[in-house]
Amino acid sequence: MASSDGRLVGFASGAFGAVVAGAVTHPIDLVKVRMQLETGPSIGTEELIDTTNRMHRVTRHPSMLRTGWRVAMEEGVGALYNGLTASMARQVLYTGTRFGAYDIAKGLLSSTGEGSMPFHKKVIAGLGSGAMGAMVGNPADLALVRMQADGRLPPAQRRKYVNVGHAVVTIAKEEGVCSLWRGCLPTVNRAMVVTASQLAVYDQAKLEIRQATGWGNGLPLQASASFAAGVVAALTSTPMDVAKTRLMDMKALPDGTKPYRGTMDCITKTLYNEGFFAIYRGLGPILARQLPLNVVQFLSVEWCVNLYTTLNKA
Repeated sequence: MASSDGRLVGFASGAFGAVVAGAVTHPIDLVKVRMQLETGPSIGTEELIDTTNRMHRVTRHPSMLRTGWRVAMEEGVGALYNGLTASMARQVLYTGTRFGAYDIAKGLLSSTGEGSMPFHKKVIAGLGSGAMGAMVGNPADLALVRMQADGRLPPAQRRKYVNVGHAVVTIAKEEGVCSLWRGCLPTVNRAMVVTASQLAVYDQAKLEIRQATGWGNGLPLQASASFAAGVVAALTSTPMDVAKTRLMDMKALPDGTKPYRGTMDCITKTLYNEGFFAIYRGLGPILARQLPLNVVQFLSVEWCVNLYTTLNKA
């Protein structure tokens, strides 16, 4: 897509596909955020007996279904859609930008056509476009995390943002405009990994599956490639997603210091204090969200691109 119209359809199709997919999977995303913010042994602690009859205290964090059920029972079913306006804004800004930028980057990196473009160049295009999308969408992403996490706070500490506009304006007024990019580095890191995994793997999977099966560019090929991209994206991005969520939601300690200094500090402290599996906390809902999100998103994008191509030929 070399023309300005082609670049615009890359942005528009990516944004449309992400909005549709985001609306469908929003409750799962909220559950993921709540799970990632569980940091202590306050929930589900019980005693077990090992093989030598010695008592051990084990912390059991709630599962995806239990977390979702608790949100619905304690805050109402509508709470599962807290932050929906921020999610829609984020999808348009973040996903639209990275899809449009990915098309541009592929055009710059390849002079022989997408089919013969090496996989590593697709990864490079994904890394760059992911970083760009994350920087553009960070204010909406920050609002989304806070709106989704608000219900877990004591009533007196809740931020009570009404919608994404109210959240962004309030944050800018109370904490400064630059605070809208709090957590930008982990967001950029995660977005680079996710975009390289999603878009590069999707393109490469389509190519490999087509060669192996002879399928045309239809529903079976697109669904299979998007499923593969979703699995890879979830597995590679979860540790950074945990860090991003905690950095965006953190508040100053009583002595005025912040719990985490950055992405690696957050991951390191989480590993040390909570164990290896803590950095994969929320993997279940991430997979549950990524797989249908990728299928819906890429099918919507392919539909938009096909529609544009058809109308352009008419």
